[in-house]
Amino acid sequence: MTTYLWIAFGSALGGVGRFWLAGHVDRLIGETFPWGTVLVNITGSCVIGFIGALSGPEGRWLLPSDARIFLMIGVCGGYTTFSSFSYQTLNLARDGEWLWAGANIAISVIACLTAVWLGHVAAAAINR
Repeated sequence: MTTYLWIAFGSALGGVGRFWLAGHVDRLIGETFPWGTVLVNITGSCVIGFIGALSGPEGRWLLPSDARIFLMIGVCGGYTTFSSFSYQTLNLARDGEWLWAGANIAISVIACLTAVWLGHVAAAAINR
């Protein structure tokens, strides 16, 4: 399979996961604030940090480049939702919900950076 097909297949799997998790969270909590999107972006950031560190040149889980592309670009890229995050933030701002729009930006950026770092730290611990 070509690299582009791996990316497309991984993206489809990630997109289905995103749709399921975000929808499930929104049904449980409600859609006043985009908690489903926030959770998807946090978990996706953690997973990509973990895979990146674990499967990198100094990692314990050396993957072929196609497998790494499939997981990191395909699955994680299809799973995380920066475009949804941006659209939902815009809608909150357009609705005059400036506090919620700012909270979405702050929570998403801080939590996703923390999650990618935690994923990296977890994989680095396994690599030792």
